[in-house]
Amino acid sequence: MPKAVQLHQYGGLEVLNVEEVLQPTPAAGQVLVRVKAAGINPGEASIRKGVFKDTWPSSFPSGQGSDFAGVVEAVGEGVSSTQPGAEVIGFTHNRASQAQFVVVPQAQVIPKPTNIPWEVAGALFVAGTTAYAAVRAVDVKEGDTVVVSGASGGVGTLAVQLAKLKGARVLGIASPARAEWLAAHGVELVPYGEDLKERLQTAANGALDAFIDTHGQGYVKLAVELGISRERINTIIDFAAAEQYGIKAEGNAVGGRADVLAELVGLIADGQLDVPIAHTYPLDKVQEAYRELATGHTLGKIVLIPGEG
Repeated sequence: MPKAVQLHQYGGLEVLNVEEVLQPTPAAGQVLVRVKAAGINPGEASIRKGVFKDTWPSSFPSGQGSDFAGVVEAVGEGVSSTQPGAEVIGFTHNRASQAQFVVVPQAQVIPKPTNIPWEVAGALFVAGTTAYAAVRAVDVKEGDTVVVSGASGGVGTLAVQLAKLKGARVLGIASPARAEWLAAHGVELVPYGEDLKERLQTAANGALDAFIDTHGQGYVKLAVELGISRERINTIIDFAAAEQYGIKAEGNAVGGRADVLAELVGLIADGQLDVPIAHTYPLDKVQEAYRELATGHTLGKIVLIPGEG
């Protein structure tokens, strides 16, 4: 029997189990994918802890995960867009990708270019479409100066690059340890810490045009204090601050579409977008993977490889 991450209650890392489950069967219009890689995301950790149980409740036992890439194993009646053996990148809305097999509607998979590694393909959907939506929300234009908090995280590393592709100057708030990666991608590091407001103003040498917050913990308030128009401030995480200050909070819920995923895949295949992978873990090390994620100090994405272990 295949294995999948399963939760039987809300809680900490201890509630993450890898269990044998029934083999999924694709219904009409669906595809069954053997998962080669599945990214993990902070939002999944919050859901597992019950942070969003009033908004997005779980029914137990529950699976986990949205991102995946793999090989089509079987297709249901009426599927014409792909066939068994095809390599695909996709997403599920059923918290089910952290598994050896996943079933999704055919519209939720797109072809995987051969030059994109599995771990990159499997890590893309949530972080990539969130970054896409955030950059679009603040209307980044050529010549803008844009600040991105959490610039070395899973979403931040993609947001800074997408803003650069729009022709913006990007100031990335991150640890000094990430200076080399940021510089290699044309991003100017502004280390987090004391006197950040003044240091951002000095680095900008003029007006700051937009702010993308991927970290929370007061960055929305900082953006407002910097005098940035509230129409051009977006957070993907601090929803309370978004309501308090009347700024945007657009992310995966806005950008999470197959056409956006396809656009991002095209940029990666063409060498215009880099998805840094911090570490990969076999499926049965899912607790260790989320433990590393919780440190908040990884560069880019952490990925589960269900076929290993």
